[in-house]
Amino acid sequence: MPQAAIHRHPAVRPPVEVLVTAAEAYPVLERAFLTAEREIVAGFRVFDLKTKLRSAEARAVGATWFDLMIHTLRRGVAVRIVLSDFDPVARPRLHRATWRTVRMFWAAAEMAGPGASLVVVPSMHSAVAGIWPRLLFWPVVRTRLGRVAGWLRRQVKAHRLSALREMPGVGRMLVAKDAMPRPRLFHVPPLYPATHHQKLAVFDGRRLYIGGLDLDERFYDTPEHRQAGHDTWHDVQLMLEGPIASDARAHLLGFLDIIAGVAEPGNPAPDRAGLRFIRTLSRRRGRGAWRFISPEPAVAEIEAAQRDAIGRAERLIYVETQYFRDRRLARCLAEEARRKPELRMILILPAAPDDVAFEGSTGLDARLGEFLQAKCLRILRRGFGRRLFVGGAAQPRRTQATGRAQLRGAPLVYIHAKVSIFDDRSAIVSSANMNGRSLRWDTEAGVVLTRTDEVLRLRHKLMAHWLPKGAGADFFDLGRAVPAWWGLASRNSKLPPDRRRGFLLPYDLKSAEDFGRAFPLLPDEMV
Repeated sequence: MPQAAIHRHPAVRPPVEVLVTAAEAYPVLERAFLTAEREIVAGFRVFDLKTKLRSAEARAVGATWFDLMIHTLRRGVAVRIVLSDFDPVARPRLHRATWRTVRMFWAAAEMAGPGASLVVVPSMHSAVAGIWPRLLFWPVVRTRLGRVAGWLRRQVKAHRLSALREMPGVGRMLVAKDAMPRPRLFHVPPLYPATHHQKLAVFDGRRLYIGGLDLDERFYDTPEHRQAGHDTWHDVQLMLEGPIASDARAHLLGFLDIIAGVAEPGNPAPDRAGLRFIRTLSRRRGRGAWRFISPEPAVAEIEAAQRDAIGRAERLIYVETQYFRDRRLARCLAEEARRKPELRMILILPAAPDDVAFEGSTGLDARLGEFLQAKCLRILRRGFGRRLFVGGAAQPRRTQATGRAQLRGAPLVYIHAKVSIFDDRSAIVSSANMNGRSLRWDTEAGVVLTRTDEVLRLRHKLMAHWLPKGAGADFFDLGRAVPAWWGLASRNSKLPPDRRRGFLLPYDLKSAEDFGRAFPLLPDEMV
C-alpha cells in the first residue's frame, strides 16, 4: 500500500486505551474492523473465526468473526494476517487449528466475492534444529507421532481424510494416509523450537491494537472472573493511535524476511510522543548438522527495554506475567534490589500453568518450567526480602476442583497478561512473558509507554482489578503498596473463599518446587 494513502498522524495523539480481559478488548477490536477504511495488517498466534461477536455494532453484521471477516472484505478493506503455525508433532492440535482457520479465511474471501483482497500466511518459525538434536529427541518425537497416527487410524475414513487436510505437517511424516496411517520408517522429523507469539493488528496505518490476547472463545472472560476456573483468562491489551502504528505495520510486513535470514532487522523504532514499538526476533543459528536446538537471537528489544527500565526504577516495580522463568532477568532484579534499599516489587502470577492446572500435564516441558520459575522466585526473594510480594489470584467462591486447578479452595483466575510498570516513569505492555523463550526466541511485539499520566492510569487500573472495591490509598502508594498487598493476601488465605475480599492470595511456591524438575541438557529458553 503506498505510504501516501495512509492518513497523516495528528500532532497530538489520543490517550492510550487500556483494555483488561477480552470483555473489554474484543468489542474494541470488532469496532476497529468495522471502521477500517482501506487496510488491516495483523499477526496473531490464534485468530479463531468461530469466536462470537460481542459488540452491538458487530452483532448487526452477524454472529461470529467469520461473518465480520466477510463483511470487512466486502467493504473493500484489504486484509493481511500472519497466523502462527506449530510444530506438527509437539503441538498437533494447534497445528490443525491453524490450518482450519486458514480454510475459514479462504472461505470468507470466496463468500465476499471476486473483489476480496485477502492474504493469510500460516507461518512456522524458520529456526529448525540440526540433525543431531533431532536424533537425540527422535525416540520421544516418534512416540508422539505414533500417538497421532493411532488417533487417525481410529477415525472413520472421511474424518481421517478431513483431519489430514487440516494437518499437512503431520501428513508429510506418514505413509498409507488413506487407510492405516503410520510414521515413515526411517524419517527423522524436523524440530521447530520457536514460534510466533505476537498479537497485534494495525488499521489504516494509524491505529494499533497490541498486547497479550489472541482471538478465541476459550480466552473470553470478564473483569469479574465469574466463570469456571478453566475458563478464566486475565489479559491486557492496548489500543493506540499515532505514528507508532506505522512502526508496527513495518514490522508485520517485514519480520518473516528477518527470521528467514534474507533481511536485516534495521534500527530500533524511535520514541513516538511517549510510545515506542519493541520486538523479539530470532533466526536459524547457522546451517551445520551440529547446531543445537536454540535459534540465534536477532532482535531482543523487549529484554533490553525491561533491563533498562529495571535499572531506572527507584521505588516500585509492578509485574503481571504468565511465566517468570528467566534467571538472567531475576538476577538483574535482585541486584538492583540489593543496590537500592527503597526498591520494592509486586509480581502477579497464575497459581499454576494452564496445562498443569487444567490438563494434568506432567511432561518434561511443564516440569522444567516450574523448576525454573521456582528458582527465579528464590533469586528474587534473596534480593528483595520482605520488599517483594508474589501473589496468585482466585475467585472468591468455593470449588470442587482439586490439585493445582484450585488455590486455597477457590477456582483460579488464570493470569495471561504481560505487563511491567516501573514507578510512574515507564511501562511495557507486550506479548512477551518473562521467560527466555519470549525474550530471545519467539516472535514477540510490544510497546513502551513513558508518559507519566498514562503510566499512572495503567498501573491504577491493573492494581484496582485485583483489589476489593474501595481499597485505600496504601494499596496504590509506591512505598506502602507491598505491605498492604501482603496483608490483604494473608488475611484472604485464612478465610473461606466466599468471605475473601478481592482476588489476591499468596503465590504457592512450594507446589511449584515440588512439581518442578531440572533437565540439564535443555536450554532454559525451551520453556
